[in-house]
Amino acid sequence: MMTTVKTIEKIDAREIRRKLGLNQQQFWSTLGVTQSGGSRYESGRNMPKPVRELLRLVHVEQIDIKAIKREDWDVIEYLKAQEPELYKSLKKSARSKGKKAA
Repeated sequence: MMTTVKTIEKIDAREIRRKLGLNQQQFWSTLGVTQSGGSRYESGRNMPKPVRELLRLVHVEQIDIKAIKREDWDVIEYLKAQEPELYKSLKKSARSKGKKAA
């Protein structure tokens, strides 16, 4: 008998928050989550996928979601679909530039 187990990506929000040196209010407010809601997630309450993804983007990938505009996303999607080689080349250039700045 074969059983399928749905794997849920585990994100330890408390651990990430502590590594960043933020209190619950600072950490969760950037995601639009109340401090009490964030506290419940940190205590083991199931975190909805959209919240988990926002947490990953903002606090793990360090993306400033306020700086992303819809048209930026449209350009990215256009490049991926219409100019895949140019997209790969630009992505590679951006990565190497980021490493030099770090």
